[in-house]
Amino acid sequence: MAKVEQDPDFIALSGQFQATDVELISIVEEVTLEMRAIKEAPGANDDEDDVAALERKMQEAGMPAVIRTRALGELKRLKKMQPQQPGYNSSRVYLELLADLPWQKASEEQELDLKAAKERLDNDHYGLEKVKQRIIEYLAVRKLKTDVRSPVLCFVGPPGVGKTSLASSIAAALGRKFIRISLGGVKDEADIRGHRRTYIGSMPGRLIDGLKRVGVCNPVVLLDEIDKTGSDGRGDPASALLEVLDPEQNKTFNDPYLNVPLDLSKVIFVATANSVQPIPRQLLDRMEVINLPGYTPEEKLRMAMRHLIPRVLEQHGLSSDLLQVPEAAVKLVIQRYTREAGVRDLQRNLAAFARAAAVRVVEQYHAVPLSKDVQRLASPFIVDEAVLEEVLGPPKYYDGEAACRVAPTGVSIGLAWTANGGKLLFVETIASVGKGDLHLTGQLGNVMKESAQIALTWVRARAAELKLITSEESNLLQGRDIHIHLPAGAVSKEGPSAGVTIATALVSLFSQRRVRADTAMTGEMTLDGSVLPVGDIEYKVFAAHQCGIKRVIVPASNYDRLSKMPPNVLSSLEILFANSMEDVLEQAFDGGWPLDNRCI
Repeated sequence: MAKVEQDPDFIALSGQFQATDVELISIVEEVTLEMRAIKEAPGANDDEDDVAALERKMQEAGMPAVIRTRALGELKRLKKMQPQQPGYNSSRVYLELLADLPWQKASEEQELDLKAAKERLDNDHYGLEKVKQRIIEYLAVRKLKTDVRSPVLCFVGPPGVGKTSLASSIAAALGRKFIRISLGGVKDEADIRGHRRTYIGSMPGRLIDGLKRVGVCNPVVLLDEIDKTGSDGRGDPASALLEVLDPEQNKTFNDPYLNVPLDLSKVIFVATANSVQPIPRQLLDRMEVINLPGYTPEEKLRMAMRHLIPRVLEQHGLSSDLLQVPEAAVKLVIQRYTREAGVRDLQRNLAAFARAAAVRVVEQYHAVPLSKDVQRLASPFIVDEAVLEEVLGPPKYYDGEAACRVAPTGVSIGLAWTANGGKLLFVETIASVGKGDLHLTGQLGNVMKESAQIALTWVRARAAELKLITSEESNLLQGRDIHIHLPAGAVSKEGPSAGVTIATALVSLFSQRRVRADTAMTGEMTLDGSVLPVGDIEYKVFAAHQCGIKRVIVPASNYDRLSKMPPNVLSSLEILFANSMEDVLEQAFDGGWPLDNRCI
């Protein structure tokens, strides 16, 4: 052991005293020996070893020169700090993040085979031909030019139509790693960009954290539910995404936690949303929107037979020898129990059959798990119409529902958009003795209330031309109130697309003529009777197809949007275009309009 007099700690401490201070020198020797024992104790040098390992890791991280210089400066400051100091741990975590980020490490893209990619998309997703064709075009461009600026694809559609799985298929076709970042309910801008290191508990944003986890600088990043970000006093996350998604800016993306530029140009971003309406226009401008309106009943049937039933059998430990669901039964489930755009509800209903079959098998053999030989001997549980009602209960929907609802006068069928896709919207009107007041029920929003007032004003102004009043009358509402109701009353309704539907129902009420039961309509109207275009027209027309509607009246200015819908959906419907309310009335009633009608 080295002499105490040669120890640096002894020299530093004893230099403060005179050489004659024998007692103090003795005390210094004891303190020096204790300090040496502490330093030589097991684990005493772990912090120094960790810092050395961190320095080696930083040298191997491949940081750009400017960032490496900044990181080494931070490391130099860390070495001068004691582990007990307040900023030591924060500085160390920051340097570890810099060392872990994939500055230059990229996953090598496999040789792109368009035929294999198309087969994979066909196997993973039934239907959606135009969507898959756009993905194939995207992959083909990348094969010709690997450094092309990747467009940000945004898949928009109701839940259960395969938006997320399409993004994972793109990653698999390119051979890249896949990250999913959920943005639903995010209101803090720091979730995107991160916190500044001056805050207690600061951390990087979700994007930086995802890149650290995946370990490459060129993954496929899915920004899920991008339409469900909100803004409050903590900032606007949607605005923070502008820098992330703009190829002109994301080369030098700056997370406040990192405080150094990070190149995101190699990342392929894919977004999903249920609707484009909540997405800010500036953010939407940076994305290419691809609509997925949903699956037709025929596509749902094929998907159930090919994908859903085998998946349900596997999840419940069954085989096709124990549970058999014929096509006829699946058709009845689709017609009577599901009216969704996707297939999640259909899968839940199929899972109910699997659970019923599992109970039957377990009760029969009193043992779980069953051997393969016993499973072969077990009689299959075959789903028929009787089993259908026993397991799922009475039907939720039935054919001819629209005809029954529109049987009275004063009722018309509209088309509405919801978060789960399109649906039918019935408008009911009735007149009663009163003072000419208008009553609105059904939890209508302000925009829809205004649509009802505009519709009534237009009908009153054109009452004589439409022959709703005689030449001797001057006031359509003389001595009567009008009540407009939109069931179901417990569901809030809002949006600027019910004007023509309400006006048609009012004309039906005053003329005592029934609206055609096979006709649904959508569109907003002005005071002069012009029909304006509406949003989400694809989902509304798709809902009409699913519900058995044969004729759909839509604004003429929505023609271009409808031309992109699946041909089998368009061929099953008679699409009628309207520029004015006169066009709507002409097509909504048997025999056209106007005619000499009896007034109430």
